[in-house]
Amino acid sequence: MNRPIISIRDLVREALETGYLSVEAEEQLRQCLTQKYDLEDFHAFVRLQQAAMQGKVRQESRELLERQSQSHPQSVPC
Repeated sequence: MNRPIISIRDLVREALETGYLSVEAEEQLRQCLTQKYDLEDFHAFVRLQQAAMQGKVRQESRELLERQSQSHPQSVPC
């Protein structure tokens, strides 16, 4: 498999600057994480996880899931 064109650091930098992680960027991160990466990339990924947990970065994938669950609520048996 080829080395990813964009680095984990670049993806994280963009997400931290915009406060948003798109589905596309999330997929690129997954691909990057399957390849060898250095310690700086690892630390960048950890910063992104912390920012997401603190609500500083919104994830498009989570927002889509929330919208989907709100439009199709689970039926509760009587």
